[in-house]
Amino acid sequence: MSVSMSMSMGLKGRAWKFGDSISTDLIAPGRYFHLRSNLKELAKHVLEDARPEFASEVREGDIIAAGENFGLGSSREHAPRIIKLAGVSVVLAKSFARIFYRNCVNIGLPVVICDTDKIREGDEIEVFLEEGVVKNHTQGTEIRFTPLPGVMTRILQDGGLVAHIKKNGGFKLA
Repeated sequence: MSVSMSMSMGLKGRAWKFGDSISTDLIAPGRYFHLRSNLKELAKHVLEDARPEFASEVREGDIIAAGENFGLGSSREHAPRIIKLAGVSVVLAKSFARIFYRNCVNIGLPVVICDTDKIREGDEIEVFLEEGVVKNHTQGTEIRFTPLPGVMTRILQDGGLVAHIKKNGGFKLA
């Protein structure tokens, strides 16, 4: 799934709350290493050690709202891929592990650094990447964040870095 809509339209879904230090091993448990060449099957186990019900209950468009250092640990690219395959439209966190953040953008999964403290489990959230706003429709509140740079939103709109390069015949910053 790629972010096929205009980023200004917003990414809307139900919030799933996670705490601090959600590692790539919690996202993609190592005991399923043998499934890394079958990402659809691996996605059935996404985040099961952190929230056993997540993979079976997450719906297309849902949003992860986490604490500090989301995606720490190994640089497994399949961790963000299976989050995206599970249907998550965007990941919000107070901070991200650097490689995980970059892997998300590269595969077309939007990631936003913002204060997630006031987001509650199940809140209906809408994220506007270009405007730098998270609207919490359940609580009637807004959270502001630094909007993503234009090149990042274009990469996300194109479905990730590889799709962006194929579409544009090379990497273009402008």
